[in-house]
Amino acid sequence: MTANQPRSSAEVIALFDRYVIGNYKRFPVCLVRGEGCYVWDAEGNRYLDLFPGWGCNLLGHCPPRVVEAVREQVGRLIHVPNTWYLEAQGLLAQALSERSFGGQCFFCNSGAEAVEAALKLARLCGKPNRYKIIAMLHSFHGRTYGALSATGQAKYHHGFEPMLPGFRHVPFGDVQAVADAIDEETCAILVEPVQGEGGIRIAPAGYLQALRELADRHGLVLIFDEVQSGLGRTGKWFAYQHWGVEPDIMTLAKGLAGGIAAGAIVARKELAAKLQPGMHAATFGGNPIACRAALATIQTIEQEGLLPRAEQIGQRFRDRLRELQARCPLIREIRVLGAMIGLELQGDGTPIVQRCLERRLLLNCTQQTVLRLLPALTITDEQIEEGCHILAEVLNEAAEPTTVAAS
Repeated sequence: MTANQPRSSAEVIALFDRYVIGNYKRFPVCLVRGEGCYVWDAEGNRYLDLFPGWGCNLLGHCPPRVVEAVREQVGRLIHVPNTWYLEAQGLLAQALSERSFGGQCFFCNSGAEAVEAALKLARLCGKPNRYKIIAMLHSFHGRTYGALSATGQAKYHHGFEPMLPGFRHVPFGDVQAVADAIDEETCAILVEPVQGEGGIRIAPAGYLQALRELADRHGLVLIFDEVQSGLGRTGKWFAYQHWGVEPDIMTLAKGLAGGIAAGAIVARKELAAKLQPGMHAATFGGNPIACRAALATIQTIEQEGLLPRAEQIGQRFRDRLRELQARCPLIREIRVLGAMIGLELQGDGTPIVQRCLERRLLLNCTQQTVLRLLPALTITDEQIEEGCHILAEVLNEAAEPTTVAAS
């Protein structure tokens, strides 16, 4: 068969079983097309996607401006190395700098690569004697060794030990624990303003400001990982802007280019100057296709008013889920910031995800008990209602045995 010949989901699964390393738990479905908040499988079934691209498809599937930008660029120039200047890369750096804290950019291909660049730059700033980095428990920063070592979850370390030295993990939200962990060899603090994979855990009031004060007092680099929360996801361009505090370095990826692979760091100019030629690189980083897609993403967010729309999305989900919580004993807590939604359950959420899939609704379970929704900023009110209706049916059905047993 050629790539253009249609295959059934079963045929594609068989192809994977033979030729693809099985390091992912995959749903038994082959997706072939997407538009907005819907995707279709090889059999023609349509699914409402409330977790598009693990948060990468910030504007939904195949957003028109991004599609057009990529089509135009791929016919003009696909890739050249970073030994040349590219207008799109310069314009993207300007766009990110002007919407954040006026720093300079380095471009790569993923969140893990962005975190690696941030860690290297932080250690450069700490030379000659400071190299330790304080990170948070339940954090997630990526799968490469530096990012993995920074990740505060032992389950991701298992089998790959020893981790890189120099990382200290403390509870998220605990300022005193960070203060106690600082010593003369500490160079940086790394934190997600909203822990995404950690269960949509939002920084408590005053926390980021306190970390900024600690960093300033001890001469540390403050790094905000905004791989999941950046680019308008929370109703601000970057989540840290909700708290009125700025980092020294910020990492970006996921929704940066509307579904095209792209990552970046933004760093204060005085820090960025330490990253000299030959110290770090990314072969495909800042390529013209990704940069054009990212510029089209930013244009879409601005021209369609998607920053305030993210807040509206969050409020609508919050209202519907609170109504559901009042009558469903499975729901323990609801956590929402813009279009980052976490629904913590009393028990395992994995069966809920499977039952939603059977009803053609796609979402995610993280930390075993938290249903995570990262809907596109282009989702309609009708689609929100559709998704909440299906989720309510599934949760209420799942709660019935519990209710009977309790009575």
